Amino acid sequence: MKYITSVWGIGSDDLPAVRHFFSVGLQDTFFENGYNPTYSGCAPVRTIKSFIFKEFIMKKMVSAALMAAVFVTAFAGCKKKPVETADNSFEELKGRGVFVIGLDDSLPPMGFRNDDGAIVGFDIDLAKEVANRLGVEFKAQPIDWDAKELELSTGKIDCIWNGLTMTAEREAALTFTKPYLNNDQVLVVRKDGGINSLSDMEGKIVGVQSGSSAQKAIASNSAFADSVKETIFFKDNLTALNDLLVGGVDGVVMDSIVAAYDIAKSKKPLVIIEESLSKEKYGVAFRKGDVKLAAEVQKLLEEMAADGTAAAISMRWFGNDISVIGK
Repeated sequence: MKYITSVWGIGSDDLPAVRHFFSVGLQDTFFENGYNPTYSGCAPVRTIKSFIFKEFIMKKMVSAALMAAVFVTAFAGCKKKPVETADNSFEELKGRGVFVIGLDDSLPPMGFRNDDGAIVGFDIDLAKEVANRLGVEFKAQPIDWDAKELELSTGKIDCIWNGLTMTAEREAALTFTKPYLNNDQVLVVRKDGGINSLSDMEGKIVGVQSGSSAQKAIASNSAFADSVKETIFFKDNLTALNDLLVGGVDGVVMDSIVAAYDIAKSKKPLVIIEESLSKEKYGVAFRKGDVKLAAEVQKLLEEMAADGTAAAISMRWFGNDISVIGK
């Protein structure tokens, strides 16, 4: 009782009721009439018991809050630092004995299927030579371009090597080689469409590959994006160009390298508008942290540039050496 009177401030006149409170148990703390019939002249039991009960709850709440604060502080101080994993990307690839690149297999001349169904292209020839110099097998794995980062992060492919534009967002999420080609995002239109500049697309329909850097180029050029009537998304550039030919869209924004190659090879009645929406660079992308593998591929690309192999591959696909490896 000394503890109760000292901590809760209960007077000596209230002690009989307090003793009764603890002797009869909590079941008697909520009398309907508010008085204890066994004690005459005492203060109302409900009053004292309510006071004690409220004080008890409040002190418990304060204690719990203090304990929680101490716990959180202690836990924060003991927070574990992230465990840094070793970069074994190059050794793991050598151990598997196969170099798997992910690509959109409908992007000529970077990577596409020829008449026999084989995957060929400028990027394919570069990657094959890298695999050969690594002493491993080569595999080209077609992927959903919208899910390319997921395909890479889950380990289904070793890299994305397919005319991939190096953007700030991608460089923050992936590990890149140095650029190996320069590129522009351009507008492709029909020869007889009456469109000669980007401003002529006002009120028109533009097509673009979903998930591509061309999509970002449109969004980044607010004047152009606001002027067009509608933007239609396609799974690949070839489908977009075919829709352009039949009048489904009035123009297609895409890579200048891809557009120039397709128009030259197919003889389609299409032209490239001279104005560029954005200038870009292509790089090979690896999982974030796969620095050793990226560095090894970069080293081999520079060796290929030095011994003329890269120039020969460029001549085969573009008619001249447009690579920027080591330049």
